[in-house]
Amino acid sequence: MLALKIGVSLILLALLFSRLEGDRLWQIARGASIAWLAAALLVYGLNVLAAVWRWRILLAAQAVAVSGPSLLGSYLVATFFNNFLPSNIGGDVIRIRDTAGPAGSKTLATLVVLADRVLGLLALVLVAAAGASAAAGLPARVPLPIWPSWLWAGFVAAAMTAAPAVIAPDGFGRLLQPLTVLHPEWVGDRIDRLTGVLTRFRRRPGSIASCFAAAVLVQASMVVFYLMIAYALHLRAGLWDLVVIVPISFIVQMLPVSVNGFGVREATFSLYFTRIGLPIESAVVMSLAGAALMMLFSISGAVVWFARGHR
Repeated sequence: MLALKIGVSLILLALLFSRLEGDRLWQIARGASIAWLAAALLVYGLNVLAAVWRWRILLAAQAVAVSGPSLLGSYLVATFFNNFLPSNIGGDVIRIRDTAGPAGSKTLATLVVLADRVLGLLALVLVAAAGASAAAGLPARVPLPIWPSWLWAGFVAAAMTAAPAVIAPDGFGRLLQPLTVLHPEWVGDRIDRLTGVLTRFRRRPGSIASCFAAAVLVQASMVVFYLMIAYALHLRAGLWDLVVIVPISFIVQMLPVSVNGFGVREATFSLYFTRIGLPIESAVVMSLAGAALMMLFSISGAVVWFARGHR
């Protein structure tokens, strides 16, 4: 699978770079504003703080007390692993390991991280749907690469799938009971723990609402992050263009077909940019600049990792 992902990323990047004009690409990159790139890096830092806050609220809803600095350090290490390992689940392993002790259970820590992921995905689709609907209503717009109705349908379907698990955790647990045929004791114990976690979430609806609001803030801040990069590169990509393309690019990157989204992300940006009359070079530069800034920020996680005494 890793070899296949590397192959897909390399093939897509090779196809994109074969269509680029090297001089124009270098001209866009060379004219980048350091001040705007620094502003983008600051926005990304605020994005991380919002994500840590969301994680802490979910843990508190499960009566798990972990200090903010400890969670921030863990999240930074997770970000480093996500950016420098060929899979974005490496960071989740770090987050689970760091909170399993205070939670008293690896299963509980895993379920909290999974809930964090689900809320993030719901917020991502919501921002994409809202942005696509707003952009489609503007005059003189080119046809969007995806219909807003598809995104809204995806959001409603995901919400209707997730909501019953929190509203009726006992019923959700009964739906999973057939899985106990695989291993009655182990699977049955995990289903019981899952039911308990969902029950505690149901008792704290305010926590779920706050986490979802924080998730929307995180996804919206990524649009601002790329807007700062557009300013830095002097590109004509406006806010409404980025409200559409940024969430969609993150959704596409979730497909397990490439290494950390490389190639797939650049192809998605290129497809949209060419539809709004921008050169493919600007799409590739913006996409790679965003990835580079996120990787640069995540080096702070490596500092935290080695400061803990790991080798």
